Parts: sequence; structure tokens; C-alpha cells
Amino acid sequence: MPPETARMSRSDRRAKTVADLVTTARTAFLRDGYAATSLDAIAEAAGYSKGAVYSNFKDKPTLCRAVLVDIHDEKMAEIADLAPGDGEMDPIRFVDGLADWLRRSLGDMEWTMLEFEYAALARNNPDVKESIATLRYEISETIAAQLTRVFGDSLALSDEFGTSHDIADLILSTGIGLSVQRAIDPRVSVEPAIGILTAAAALLHAM
Repeated sequence: MPPETARMSRSDRRAKTVADLVTTARTAFLRDGYAATSLDAIAEAAGYSKGAVYSNFKDKPTLCRAVLVDIHDEKMAEIADLAPGDGEMDPIRFVDGLADWLRRSLGDMEWTMLEFEYAALARNNPDVKESIATLRYEISETIAAQLTRVFGDSLALSDEFGTSHDIADLILSTGIGLSVQRAIDPRVSVEPAIGILTAAAALLHAM
């Protein structure tokens, strides 16, 4: 054990072990895929025993969930940064930023395929199904909060567009569908969806 690790408290050592395993698993899952990556390989690459994996994660799906939480936290932070809490935000500028975020995210094939593999586990695993629903809800809530901040009054006055949560669900559902299609056929374009989003934002901004 390195001297710096030996000086850590037990809780700090455990937190470091968890962080190391999640970082290593994230790299392996994204690079090689969920099914092709073993817990033995993750433990070895991270410099730990397989026992260290099982003492911190119940099983492989649980470790994969931790990886997806890590990725989702990054994605939600990126969305939050599109409309920081200080000062007013130009709606068109926000939508342009969201469009760029969608282009980057929907083009991330490694992340999409990992989500796809994890979702396939939900058929026979209710814990995974609940985990996926929770992760989706958290991203939808983040998008809805930003929409409310940017378009608040316009959304309140417009029944045609629905609530910020309705729009957030639509954006997320469209994104998930496009991600799956693009993972299979990268020629599928995100631009039509972005064009509709931009046009809707312009209408809201004009209200």
C-alpha cells in the first residue's frame, strides 16, 4: 500500500477504492462494452483484488450503474452550465447551446451502446429497470429546470407547448431514440430534430 494511502482513514481509503474502480470500469465498459468486460479485468486494471470489487459493488450491473451515474452527473452539469443561475439568459443562445450539447451527446456512440447494453439487463432485473427510470428522471428534471429558468413566463402562458416537464420529456425521448438509431446507423441526422427545437424556441421567445 502506498504511504499516502496508508495515512488515509478507512472511509477515505474506501472512497478512493470506489472512485478508482468506477474510473477503470468506465474506461473498460466504454471501450470494450459491458458484456465483454469482466470484473476480474476491471480489478486487475485498477490494481485491486476481485474481492475489493465485490466488497463495494454487489455485482456487475451495480458497478455499471455507478459508471452511468458518473456519466450522467457530467451530462447534467453540462446542461446546468447552459443557463447559469446568475443573470438573465437569452433563450436563443440557450437553445443554440442545447443544440450543440445534443449533437455531441447523440454522437457519443460508446456511451449510447453502454446505455443500450445496460437497458437490456432490465428485462429480468427489476433493480436495473428502476435504476434506468431514476437516471432518466434526473436528466429530465435538469432539462425542465433549465427550460423553466429560460422560458418561465412564456411556458406559463402557453398551453400548446405543455409544461417544462412535458417538453423536457419530449427532448429526452427524442434524444434517446436518435441515439439508438445513430448507434446502429451514424448516417441518421440529428439536424431535423434540432431544427424543430430551434423553431419552437423562437416561437416561445416571441410570445
